Amino acid sequence: MTGPDGTARVRGLPVGDRALLLEVDTGEAAQALHAELLRRAGAGTLPAVREIVPAARTVLLDGVADPRRLAAEVARWEIPPLTGGDGDTVEVPVRYDGPDLADVAELWGVAPQEVARIHSGTEFRVAFCGFAPGFGYLTGLPDHRHVPRRATPRTRVPAGSVALAGPYTGVYPRSSPGGWQLIGTTDAVLWDTARDPAALLSPGTRVRFVPERTAGAARTPHAGKGASV
Repeated sequence: MTGPDGTARVRGLPVGDRALLLEVDTGEAAQALHAELLRRAGAGTLPAVREIVPAARTVLLDGVADPRRLAAEVARWEIPPLTGGDGDTVEVPVRYDGPDLADVAELWGVAPQEVARIHSGTEFRVAFCGFAPGFGYLTGLPDHRHVPRRATPRTRVPAGSVALAGPYTGVYPRSSPGGWQLIGTTDAVLWDTARDPAALLSPGTRVRFVPERTAGAARTPHAGKGASV
């Protein structure tokens, strides 16, 4: 869904009477669309919506007065690509001690210590959240660093496990079954209902993993130009 000028095109699908699903071709386009929706909402140029929910290649707008009219409007937008400075930044301390570190190193064709260097040297962005409260799907690794899920999922993955699967990095906010490749652990609290917001990671947030020897706790050192929901 691209136009003759190469810009992303958005397909609007009304969902009932009060919601609109916006669909694009790629995850990158979905993240750019999400950022543009937040920008327009912050500027007061987006019609009132109750909630903006990004996913892998869609963004759901809930609480829309006229979904079909808004779909026609969004289809005319020129959506700028994301830039490196968009979004807040969170640093997450990590110990690269996961049980699948050697397997990921073999898939990447590098030594295990290189996995830590490559991963911690990458700037990630939370594309969307799901699976469990506080679980963010982080993009940023190039295509040749994507890894498959484990052939046999684990029945229990410890909370704080830093993991890879396909194009995503994630951190398990609580103990649960899972089939991702575990490369490290963190003591950062991903979900805390006593905190506002409860989720440490939200869509649009930039994330850097910091080897624990140089970091003591997850922190937000500075805010970028973007916003998150």
